[in-house]
Amino acid sequence: MPVHHTFHNELEKLNQKLLTMVALVEDRVRKAVTVIETHDEELVKSIIRSDYQIDDMEVEIEEDCLKILALHQPVASDLRFLITVIKVNNEIERIGDMAVNIAKRVDVISQTSEVMKGSFDYSEMSEHVITMLRMSLDALVHRDASMARQIFLIEDKVNTLRNQAYDAVIKMLTLYPEHPGCMVNNYLLARHLERIADRATNIAEEVIYLVEGEIVRLRS
Repeated sequence: MPVHHTFHNELEKLNQKLLTMVALVEDRVRKAVTVIETHDEELVKSIIRSDYQIDDMEVEIEEDCLKILALHQPVASDLRFLITVIKVNNEIERIGDMAVNIAKRVDVISQTSEVMKGSFDYSEMSEHVITMLRMSLDALVHRDASMARQIFLIEDKVNTLRNQAYDAVIKMLTLYPEHPGCMVNNYLLARHLERIADRATNIAEEVIYLVEGEIVRLRS
């Protein structure tokens, strides 16, 4: 089989692995957002138990990238694609970790106090985060730099809602000083959501690099 044909087959297989990982992470984040509202114990446990799947895929994809780089020494757009995959691979894995962290925080809150369940409304923040994640992943799949740039406009909204969550936690702490640990975990939910948004922004930056060859860094 010609080397050129083998090389592009390997790139296509790598792309398919990345798409599989993307689907898993998006599903996990959607489930994590759901348990913030429902405190579904079984779903929480399911998210936590699945942590290893994405970790294993991240390692496999990185090893594939390094192997292709070593064997074929790609240039131009193929090289940009591999660099992008290496960077995005890590971002996606970290998003998966944040989803697991959300499930762990919800688990602690559920065991701490019935009073605290549903005391904070993260539905708007969650909606923005899911939108950013979906857009960043769609931009990656379709190589859409224009869509990637739209994500930057949403990040400020998420940061504002994070600040509002902090104020709400401080207010609730004065009302329920006997539950400081629960309050901290509720604020951490907002922080984890914000970090998912940050990672989605990072993916958008890498999409622009992949499509246009331009290095873009959003400064909040």
